[in-house]
Amino acid sequence: MLKIKLKPNGKIHQRSFRIVVSPDRSKSNGKFVDDIGFYTPQTKTLQIDQEKLTEWLKNGAQLTQGVDKLLHPEKYPRPVKVKKEKIEKVEEKLEKVEEKTEEKVAEEKVEEKVAEEKVEEVTEENK
Repeated sequence: MLKIKLKPNGKIHQRSFRIVVSPDRSKSNGKFVDDIGFYTPQTKTLQIDQEKLTEWLKNGAQLTQGVDKLLHPEKYPRPVKVKKEKIEKVEEKLEKVEEKTEEKVAEEKVEEKVAEEKVEEVTEENK
């Protein structure tokens, strides 16, 4: 099976990628069947020969996830980072809620004690 994948070129911190058609089991920088285009991440330059791409897709070649992300970025939305400030605010709200629940529990205990004392007073008066 053939795959359309990224073949790395250049130095480690100055990478660029060739978009090639190669067997799915071949090495990432190994032999390839056809060169379709290139991608440079530093300048966000993407150039693909659309005719060759459609021809290879019709012939049964499949896109790898990396190439698919470049061609269809709307399919892969970036995760939204939550700021520390928001996390702190949520934690403060949780603490307030916990305090309120603790107060309610304490009030309920007091009410139960008062009710018990009233029951004891009534039972003593009936005796």
